[in-house]
Amino acid sequence: MAEKVRLGIIGLGTQGSMYARFITDGLVPNMEIGALCDIDPAKKDVAAENYPDAPFYDDYIAMLESGDVDAVVTCVPHYLHPEMGIETLRHNLHALVEKPAGVYTKQVKELNAFAETKPDLTFGIMFNQRNNPLYRRIKEIVDAGEIGAIRRTNWIITTWWRPQGYYNQSEWRATWGGEGGGVLVNQAPHQLDLWQWICGVPRSVYSKVAYGFRRDIAVEDEVTAVVDYGDGATGVFVTATHDLIGTDRFEILGDQGKIVVEGSKTATVTRLKRPERELSDGLSLEDVRKLFKGEVNTADYYEQEVIEFESAWGGQHAGVLENFAANILDGTPLLAPGSDGINGVRLANAIHLSSWTGREVPLDFDEDEYLAELNKRIAEEAKFEQRN
Repeated sequence: MAEKVRLGIIGLGTQGSMYARFITDGLVPNMEIGALCDIDPAKKDVAAENYPDAPFYDDYIAMLESGDVDAVVTCVPHYLHPEMGIETLRHNLHALVEKPAGVYTKQVKELNAFAETKPDLTFGIMFNQRNNPLYRRIKEIVDAGEIGAIRRTNWIITTWWRPQGYYNQSEWRATWGGEGGGVLVNQAPHQLDLWQWICGVPRSVYSKVAYGFRRDIAVEDEVTAVVDYGDGATGVFVTATHDLIGTDRFEILGDQGKIVVEGSKTATVTRLKRPERELSDGLSLEDVRKLFKGEVNTADYYEQEVIEFESAWGGQHAGVLENFAANILDGTPLLAPGSDGINGVRLANAIHLSSWTGREVPLDFDEDEYLAELNKRIAEEAKFEQRN
């Protein structure tokens, strides 16, 4: 078997150019550029200047049929991810789709179902935050039961400040027909994935979402969602693109501890000596008096650990590319299997649908109802074709 995977990059924009640079700079030692593809004629000159040895195509099907690539990454608008992923697998090539896996669950289910018919091919998704050593360690702690059963989660992630000029740079950006949504499908998919990857998939969601709240756009720029995990456990997710200062704080409360993550860089892990209810029931009236007077020795109740990892910029993306190639070459387990991509899309869809209908929505919502509501908004824009 070849020592390097020949990657075809569809879309030589910001993301595709970044991946190409990582590969040529040696950050992905088991991968090389097989070919480049973009429908923008100007990108051909860019490719010739920066990657003269890589064949360039303006038709991705032609690239898939060229024999120049072993695998493909889809750095294109969101609606195209499932379509291109399916075509890549249909041509018996390995597929790495960008996030989100798609815009609505019906198209992502089609992608996942087709991938299941190609078990010998590698199907991944670019969830680079799963390669963040901090979040990988947090998942290990939660999975090992070190903070007990999860009782509540909260994630405020508003570090996505985008000025109006950002939205004005393209006709398709921040539209229902072109992009499929706002902050939930563009900026926050990584957090929607990590939240469920670490804490589990909720049963239902109720949301309050503002569309064009602080920006002149059709899609959402402010989101507050409350999820229900069952058994009394709940979670809250808050995100926005108009907070200039921004906050990134993730809390996971268990019945035997708590994790607080600040800035996706530092986590404080508190482990209780006994389950919280046991500690509560075991306090005497004298203990309660000491508690309110601040005389309690906290070491009798819990211990704390601060976790911090250095994560070099680009290292997470390059690591996902390297892991994807390793899975192809020697079967190394994938950090982010492509089939997991539906989780974030499903939750984003449920948040939208809840806000559109004003009701709590189960995660197994009516997909036809969602698509009808989405198409209603696409029709109102009168710029793009409706979806099916």
